[in-house]
Amino acid sequence: MNQTTVLIVELVVFIAIFYFLIIRPQQNRDKKEREMIASLAPGDEIITKSGIYGKVLNIKDSSITIEVGADRVKLIIAKWAVGGVTNKVKSKETKQGKDQDKEKNNEKDKEVKKEDKKEDSKEDNEDKEDNK
Repeated sequence: MNQTTVLIVELVVFIAIFYFLIIRPQQNRDKKEREMIASLAPGDEIITKSGIYGKVLNIKDSSITIEVGADRVKLIIAKWAVGGVTNKVKSKETKQGKDQDKEKNNEKDKEVKKEDKKEDSKEDNEDKEDNK
């Protein structure tokens, strides 16, 4: 191989390494951040990139209104300033599903208690007959 071919191969390898070690991971981080911002909903608790903790009240195209501190101060921040979500509010569907599961469990518990009472009353009747 001549020097030009070796130089081109080295350059391609260098660019590939640069892409996979620097560019691609940054693209993945940016994608996760965009998804996180898109999934924000009122009620979520967030931390801004400057370290302010708050609760999301309202979301507009490029800004978010958050409530901060015990005095419930309202701040309007840019969407890009959101650093992360500290507490995600459950969706209504999830809450409804959990409520339905609780109702089913309560019904099962009631059935088990009824069966236990029936067994206890049978045992009491047998004990009474044995004592006679």
